[in-house]
Amino acid sequence: MKKAVLIIGSGGREHAIGWKFNKSPHIGKIYFAPGNGGTELLGENVDINVDDLQGLVSFVKDKQINLTFVGPEAPLVAGIVDVFKKNKLAIFGPTKQGALLEGDKAFACEFLEKYSIPHPKSKTFNDPQQAKNYVGEIGYKNCVIKASGLASGKGVIIPKSQTEADESIDQIMVEKIFGDAGTSLIIQERLNGPEVSIIAFTDGKTIIPLPPSQDHKRIFDNDQGPNTGGMGAYAPVPFITEKDLNLIQANILEPTLSGLKKEKIDYQGVIYAGLMMTSVGPKVLEYNVRFGDPETQPLMMLLQSDLYELSLACISGALSKDLVKTKPGFSVCIVIAANGYPGTYQKGTEIYGLDLVKNDNPYVFHAGTAKKNTKTLTSGGRVLGVTAYGNTVKIARDSAYAFIGQNGIHFEGMHYRKDIGWQALNTYDKPN
Repeated sequence: MKKAVLIIGSGGREHAIGWKFNKSPHIGKIYFAPGNGGTELLGENVDINVDDLQGLVSFVKDKQINLTFVGPEAPLVAGIVDVFKKNKLAIFGPTKQGALLEGDKAFACEFLEKYSIPHPKSKTFNDPQQAKNYVGEIGYKNCVIKASGLASGKGVIIPKSQTEADESIDQIMVEKIFGDAGTSLIIQERLNGPEVSIIAFTDGKTIIPLPPSQDHKRIFDNDQGPNTGGMGAYAPVPFITEKDLNLIQANILEPTLSGLKKEKIDYQGVIYAGLMMTSVGPKVLEYNVRFGDPETQPLMMLLQSDLYELSLACISGALSKDLVKTKPGFSVCIVIAANGYPGTYQKGTEIYGLDLVKNDNPYVFHAGTAKKNTKTLTSGGRVLGVTAYGNTVKIARDSAYAFIGQNGIHFEGMHYRKDIGWQALNTYDKPN
């Protein structure tokens, strides 16, 4: 008998997860809450907000849904998994206690320190003046400033002067530009090296990573401008060696799982470790407790395993290495953003050229889109993720870029980075 799945969320990540579920022979119906203009091509969008936990429970019971898969972090931090488990409903993701790894950076820093997991030196502050004084002591060039709570991937500032550091601290803690996420903040030692994302499945006993991926956080080419939710990603990362992967498994993933067990946190779902590959080895910059966006888009293209079977294995404690299979080759995702993003951006702009992409490679994952009659309109900051697969990074990248522009997918005011995957193509020479 075919199964029904509910995917919570509305971004490119959720579209990619739905796309992968749609390939499973087990799946008969996919619901998205609330979904976007692209997800309705795979299933049915449901007008329930991600924070309406009781509404989601009622819907799952009413439709007799077999599995709920949580995309974004906010409902996990709010305790959706605890609520579902109380109602004996199958759900993929960690409990509220486990979600603290992402929801509370101060907790995460203490956890890393307690279990001797490699990480930058970090200090938590509740008073803005004390934070400013500390930056003055260690030097603005040696620090990174982070809001402690959830800030949609934007709560990280790398100051270029003491003045910018002071202003950033005030914006986070006094002006509350990230809301309650800035009640406290972290001052972290600034490290050097390429950043890499490691996303691993776990059933609480076993932890198995997907291929390493690399996100591009800054809005402009050459890693310039403010941080965003992510302007593109690719996987795997060719300069991450087998030795690196073994170090990550032994020094980061296994100790993280061991630490969770010691804290009596029964953790099931995915653990995302954002790493800096330093000259002395990989160090954890942050944890996420769900799939990354846009890393999920290329990872779903590479995943050969049945996502429904894999999700059930995580939930039931039956995860094994042979269940996580990926194909060789590379996948690259190019994010197309709306005019003004990551600041105030335009909505309601018509998107053209979507009909030009007719198969699964490349595939256009929708993020901030909405349907109005026959038109697809922009409705978010990150609008689309054009994602392609190829035998090399260059082939995948060129395939994705070929569909973007006036003769392909376009809309008024759109912008996108032209250098996604530059570190993979050549660590030193960025493409034009």
